[in-house]
Amino acid sequence: MEKYAVWIEKREGKNNMKYPIEENLPYAWVAIIVLAVFYAIYFAKMISQKRHGIQTHQIGRVKEKSVHRVEVRMSIATFSAPVIQIMSMIFGWNHMPANARFTGFCIGMLGDLIFLISVLCMKDSWRAGIPDKDRTELVTSGIYRYSRNPAFLGFDFMYIGLLLMYFNLPMLAVSAFAIIMLHLQILQEERYLTENYGDSYREYRKHVFRYLGRKLRSREKKEAEEQRMFEMKQQKKREKHKGH
Repeated sequence: MEKYAVWIEKREGKNNMKYPIEENLPYAWVAIIVLAVFYAIYFAKMISQKRHGIQTHQIGRVKEKSVHRVEVRMSIATFSAPVIQIMSMIFGWNHMPANARFTGFCIGMLGDLIFLISVLCMKDSWRAGIPDKDRTELVTSGIYRYSRNPAFLGFDFMYIGLLLMYFNLPMLAVSAFAIIMLHLQILQEERYLTENYGDSYREYRKHVFRYLGRKLRSREKKEAEEQRMFEMKQQKKREKHKGH
């Protein structure tokens, strides 16, 4: 479609042919930009917090076994992914048409933007991994009004975008592994947040979805009604036991 493409002219003898921008992008450089911007944000934030005496990297520190195991596997996934991604760019491993690759570029840049906004909104509360000792502030404003885990969402979009730009089996495997491990990390962090922030976090969960979107009031009312019915049943059970 002309409104989404910038047409260039290519002359081959007497024939004039036109090609849309998605067929002429230097995808190796474009993919490197998506990857470099993402990790530039990551490490710039980490360095900034270190200057303020904040230990951002909390992954793999001494914790209970289940948490430690998930964090270590997530770390392996997120460190191995860039290796396969860069190899795919160098050797041109790709089985996707140009329009899919251009879509991947857009998704990847969106992931970068979401990640940037999320770390800015977190301010000094941002951590990589579950904090071992330091207690951070529960952030529910900004982009966190629409996603409980926008930084993880940014990771996912970046992985999916690069996968579409350089689709091959190793990329598919490492991207799927990374996304699954990030999801398991989210589940671990949700347990941590519930234990540390109690009702504040439970109330937040009632209004915002795990990945994207706010819950409609009708859904909130339904969940509140279900919770009320559950509590009533529990109360009746307790009264029944007391009677015996």
